[in-house]
Amino acid sequence: MPQTAAIHPTALIDPDAELDASVQVGPYAVIGPHVRIGPGTQIGAHCVIEGHTRIGRDNRIFQFASIGAQPQDKKYAGEPTRLEIGDGNTIREFVTINTGTVQDAGVTRLGDDNWIMAYVHVAHDCQLGSHVILANAVQLAGHVHLGDWVFLGGLTGVHQFVRVGAHAMTAFQARLAQDLPPFVTAAGNPAEAQSINAEGLRRRGYSAERLAIVKQMHRLLYRKGLTLEAARQQIDALRGELADADADIALMQDFLASASRGIVR
Repeated sequence: MPQTAAIHPTALIDPDAELDASVQVGPYAVIGPHVRIGPGTQIGAHCVIEGHTRIGRDNRIFQFASIGAQPQDKKYAGEPTRLEIGDGNTIREFVTINTGTVQDAGVTRLGDDNWIMAYVHVAHDCQLGSHVILANAVQLAGHVHLGDWVFLGGLTGVHQFVRVGAHAMTAFQARLAQDLPPFVTAAGNPAEAQSINAEGLRRRGYSAERLAIVKQMHRLLYRKGLTLEAARQQIDALRGELADADADIALMQDFLASASRGIVR
């Protein structure tokens, strides 16, 4: 990798790494041979980026982050598993993101426009959508899946294999050991469902009528004393009431149908 004005002379970049000419690399950063970094991305001082890691365009990775290290899994035996990071992500200080394992898809993925605050850990095989916000010190165990627009409050801990649906949200220090359905807010240790993420949905352009359908789904899941199967049947009956909300109903139904760990109650 040739030295340019955008790469600090103290940075250690393997000659086999592939960095776009517009990438900026700060002092004492270390970048390994299997790393690919797209245009406009900024790498802060003392970052370590290693493993089979692909990073898209216009990301900003702050100082002291550890990106693409081996999974913290005793079964890992050196397989060339991967980390893929999309475009426009912000990854703050001391964040750790590991590659995948062959026991899963072999890849950890982050989508686009995610905001990952300081001291967050994203373990092996996690799958993050886009527009996700992880507040300071959120800890994701292995195989966790987060949908688009998820917000996890500071110090939230998420058990391995848990899924969090799109637009869901947790409060400070929540502990998630079961799946959290789309649109739902949760708090506590263990986490319990509270309401819907109404303010977040309004910011994303949800109309009052569409919000009313989401609220009705929440009531059927949590306020009517129904079994999960009975709630799903009644949620399905909401289809057709508002064309814009049919996608929300489908999102909820698909999530509930595959909730292998049970849902947060």
